[in-house]
Amino acid sequence: MCDGETEATAAAPAPAPLGPPHVALLSSPGMGHVAPLVELARRLHDAHGFTATLLTYASSDSAAQRALLASLPPGVGAASLPPVPLADLPAGAAIETLLSVEAQRSVPALTAALADLGARTNLVAFVADLFGADTLRAARGAGVPGYLFFPSNLLTLSLMLHLPRLDAENPAGEFRDRPDPVRLPGCVPVPGADVLQPLQDRASDAYRWMVHHGARYRDAAGVLVNTFDAAEPGAAAVLRQPEPWRPPVYPIGPVIRQPEQQQQADPTGCMDWLDAQPDRSVLFVSFGSGGALPRAQMEELARGLALSGERFLWVVRSPTDAAASSNPGESYYDGSRSANDPLSSLPAGFVEETTKAAAGRVVPSWAPQARVLGHRATAAMLTHCGWNSALESMANGVPMIAWPLYAEQRQNAVLLCEEARVALRPRVRCPDGMVLADDIAEVVREMVHGEKGAAARAKVAELQEAATRGLQPGGVSYETLAHVVAQWTTKGVLPTDQ
Repeated sequence: MCDGETEATAAAPAPAPLGPPHVALLSSPGMGHVAPLVELARRLHDAHGFTATLLTYASSDSAAQRALLASLPPGVGAASLPPVPLADLPAGAAIETLLSVEAQRSVPALTAALADLGARTNLVAFVADLFGADTLRAARGAGVPGYLFFPSNLLTLSLMLHLPRLDAENPAGEFRDRPDPVRLPGCVPVPGADVLQPLQDRASDAYRWMVHHGARYRDAAGVLVNTFDAAEPGAAAVLRQPEPWRPPVYPIGPVIRQPEQQQQADPTGCMDWLDAQPDRSVLFVSFGSGGALPRAQMEELARGLALSGERFLWVVRSPTDAAASSNPGESYYDGSRSANDPLSSLPAGFVEETTKAAAGRVVPSWAPQARVLGHRATAAMLTHCGWNSALESMANGVPMIAWPLYAEQRQNAVLLCEEARVALRPRVRCPDGMVLADDIAEVVREMVHGEKGAAARAKVAELQEAATRGLQPGGVSYETLAHVVAQWTTKGVLPTDQ
């Protein structure tokens, strides 16, 4: 090449950026995945001047999701990837298998979508959630770094990162049969039986997929985690330190809905009912968008709440044995799904007696949870220990009664009760796991009036303050996300393992 060509090439102006920095975020199906990514997109827009596109899968569509996406601010758009064939999967395939296969088969369409965004916007990063590790390769084609957003806690992330090693070290045994708890650096010890549900059967496809994801997480340029340091100080101290074998870890939470985002009309009437209750007097009972109980357990819970003598607001979903499948995650995709009249599954006369006594209120299927937890009358929450709900409780200073159902909820309960110390757990005396009415009443009374409840209230008040402070400019979570944003906007060199 002659000198003149070299000078001409050097003098060529760089193409102008196409507007503000833009990030593409891909959510797995399920409101528990979509909701926090919506809030992350909102935060990137409001606090850091980003535009964003929230990508979802075709199987994820639901009325609840459409309403949530409609609330996105200007500058944050949404698009659905085209459907992919899943009919070849075995009948009754685990939810982890469905989510993982859909992600893998959507990579070509995602690659095209990112190329289109790269041509139209100043695309600087791609973020996929915990089941999207295989989609990170689409970011390589777009020339942007691929990050993971982990909607659970550092305990679960640490388990996933160490899982390939744990699997290799114990190639035959089951977690539930381990004589000692699982100990991960900086984390609360977890009894084997409380470890992540998909890991409880090594012969299952779900187990193999989780090991696969744990290995693929190492391909990420970084992992954004929906937690905050004060909730998991030991794990945060360990995982914030760089390690050559894993990507950097960035606790940026709590990334949650705010009460003011649910100010639309409340068709349940529960907010008006809460307005009439004394301060810190009501137990909020909710098992999340996908949680449900067997009919017999629902009856015990109803009796236990009545026996406690305390005020309660219970979001009632159809019992698991009223559906075609007993899979506890059957409502996972669509948080609005429930039978037409789930209240008919309660004991005869329960609704009438509750209403007459004015001690409680039951609402079918759904309540504006963020508003309920932020209400002055809410004293505590009986929860399935989904991490979104746990974060909303902590951020609003509401202690919890832990009643885990599936996924990572049992190990979340261990974290909330034994490390964070913001939750109590009812006794379980029955071999089949049934929680009896007397034990429900006992833990409710203890939460409202006992010393253990008072300690949980004091601790959750500390975490509420830490969460609030951390999200403000200068706070640890705010500055952690600002650090990541700075990396995206400077468009540094992509990691070599990408």
